[in-house]
Amino acid sequence: MAVSEDYLQYVLEQLAGLGKVTPRRMFGGVGLYHEERFFGLIAGDTLYFKVNDSNRGDYEVRGMSRFRPFPDKPYWSMTYYEVPADTLEDADDCVLWARKSVAIAAAATKAAATKPAVTKRGVSKRVTPKRAAAKPAARRGKKRGR
Repeated sequence: MAVSEDYLQYVLEQLAGLGKVTPRRMFGGVGLYHEERFFGLIAGDTLYFKVNDSNRGDYEVRGMSRFRPFPDKPYWSMTYYEVPADTLEDADDCVLWARKSVAIAAAATKAAATKPAVTKRGVSKRVTPKRAAAKPAARRGKKRGR
């Protein structure tokens, strides 16, 4: 799943119209971020974009395959599909497809942030985790004066 530097630079050039895209190396591949949102990845010099029900058909009608990170587990896949070669070659088209994936990533981030916490007793009303209260000096390992 190694990514060549030439291919990475080519993809970044094609996505220049999207604005600042930050590549981050991970697990032999490269994650693509726009405003801290993970919207695409490159593995084995193949570009994949994030999909959901709104754009999955665009990929499937073109015969594109899902990203499968483990060759020995073909049934395990992620919500990323291979970008068609002609789409990648047309920078304007590539940016259009990427914008859809960025919007999907933003919606997924927003949904995760507002999702209620689940406990053994059911759903908690608390959405954001509470910070732990500061422990009294006696519990922080400091001895009390006697």
